[in-house]
Amino acid sequence: MFSVISAQAAGSAWLSGAGIGIGLFAIVGAQSAFILRQGIMRQHVIPIIATCFAIDAVFIMASVAGLRQLTAQLPWLTTVLLWGGVAFLTWYAAQSARRAVAGGGGMKLDDNGEQSLRAALMAAAGFSIINPHFWLDMMVIGSIADNFGESRMAFAIGVVTASGVWLTVQGLGARMLAPLFTKPSTWRILDGTIAVILSVLALTLAIRGVN
Repeated sequence: MFSVISAQAAGSAWLSGAGIGIGLFAIVGAQSAFILRQGIMRQHVIPIIATCFAIDAVFIMASVAGLRQLTAQLPWLTTVLLWGGVAFLTWYAAQSARRAVAGGGGMKLDDNGEQSLRAALMAAAGFSIINPHFWLDMMVIGSIADNFGESRMAFAIGVVTASGVWLTVQGLGARMLAPLFTKPSTWRILDGTIAVILSVLALTLAIRGVN
């Protein structure tokens, strides 16, 4: 009887984690914009998805295990991450704006595939880790998980599942948009939109840091 109740509690926790995870992740943010662009270009999509998923999974589990207590004890860490995120988003927004003005940036492939892959994976890691919203999500997940008691790890697995589903939908789903991006003008619109989104995010974080 106890095992049945535990299984039901774990299942309920998993569903809650999956639902909350989709709610947290299914937004148009810096990481989403990056994955969308790479997906449309069909460049290193699977490695990027795998990298983002691995980072999400590790930190989600760590958050549920007590990572949020660490950030609470080290408030300076949050400040460092915030301004690091501002700098990173500002730099990438400038790169996107440059491509939008110059045009044709999305059509240019790096001749050095290994270097291009390395740069893409570093960017993927940056959009995950050097991102205050990422850490805020982790703290929220850790706080909510405490309400599930012994089933909190099932909750964490549900959140991890949501992360995998959302990353896959973004990366692979973006490929279907590729035919729309045969014109340089369409790439300019995409890069310009990404530049605006990242600039707004950077400005929002900077205002939060000053206040």
